Amino acid sequence: MKIAFVGKGGSGKTTLSSLFVRHLVATGAPVLAIDADINQHLGAALGLGEAEAAALPAMGEQLPLIKNYLRGANPRIASAETMIKTTPPGEGSRLIRVREPNPVYDACARPVELDGGAVRLMVTGPFTDADLGVACYHSKTGAVELLLNHLVDGRDEYVVVDMTAGSDSFASGMFTRFDITFLVAEPTRKGVSVYRQYKEYARDFGIVLQVVGNKVQGQEDLDFLRAEVGDDLLVTVGHSDWVRAMEKGRPPRFELLEDVNRRALRKLRVAADATYEMRDWERYTRQMVHFHLKNAEAWGNERTGADLAAQVDPGYVLGESVAAPA
Repeated sequence: MKIAFVGKGGSGKTTLSSLFVRHLVATGAPVLAIDADINQHLGAALGLGEAEAAALPAMGEQLPLIKNYLRGANPRIASAETMIKTTPPGEGSRLIRVREPNPVYDACARPVELDGGAVRLMVTGPFTDADLGVACYHSKTGAVELLLNHLVDGRDEYVVVDMTAGSDSFASGMFTRFDITFLVAEPTRKGVSVYRQYKEYARDFGIVLQVVGNKVQGQEDLDFLRAEVGDDLLVTVGHSDWVRAMEKGRPPRFELLEDVNRRALRKLRVAADATYEMRDWERYTRQMVHFHLKNAEAWGNERTGADLAAQVDPGYVLGESVAAPA
C-alpha cells in the first residue's frame, strides 16, 4: 500500500509517519519509507543521529541513475535527459518492487534498524545553498514522483511517504500516487485549513483522505475537529511520553508506546489495508498520464526539446501483474 502523511508544518506528520513505520516494522511487514519533505526530519524521527541522517544519500543527486534505470528499454523514451518527474512507464520500462534489490535502492536507500526489524529509508535530500536562486524544491521531490510512477507494491507491502508541508503536494500529480492519505491536523483553525485545501483539490481524483487529529487534549478539541472535518476524522492522538523521549533522542523500546497510541496506529493500518480492494490500476495509470501531459505542455516540452506526449504508451496499464524487464 502507498501511504502519504501530510499536514501543515509543525502538525506532527513526520512524528506520526515515523510511528506508523515503526508499527509496521514491528509486525514484520516490509516497508519502504521515503522522506519527501525538503525539511529532512524522518531519519531523525526513526532514531538516526544527526550525522547519520545528514549522510543519507539524496535521491535528487542520483536522478541520472534513477532515470536510466527506470527507462530500461522503453523505445518511447529516447534518453534520460527527456525524462521529467511525471514520465510514466511503458513497455520496456523497469519497475520498482518493494522487496527487491536494484541499483536505485543501492544508490539511494539505506536500512535503518528499528525494534524487531529494519526499514529501507530514502530521502529527497535537503535544499542546499547551491540551489538558491536557480532551483525550486520541486526539483528535489520530483525524484520521488518519478519513483512512485514506476513502483508496484502488493498486499501487505507498505510505502510510507512523509510529504512536503501544507498543500504544496498539488504542485504536481504526486498527490494522486497513494492508496490513502493521512492528513495530520491540530484542533485549531490553521490546523484544519490544509484539510480544506486537500479536500477541495482531491475531490475530482478519487483520493482517499482520512484525518488524524494530533495534540488533542480533551473533549472540546475532539468536538472542534469533528465539527470541522466530519466523517473524515479517523482517530485522534494526544500527549505521549514515549514521543517526548524520542524527540530528546532517547526513545524507549517501541513496545512501551502507550496503549491508546498503539490502538491508533492499528486503526491507521486497518484503514490503509482496506483500500487494497479499492485499487484501480487503470485509473491510477490514467491520472499519471493526465499530469504528465499537463506538465509536458506547461514546461516539459520546452525544457527537454522533445514532444513528451510521445512518451505515453496508450495500451499500457501499470499493475501488480505487469512483468518488467531485467
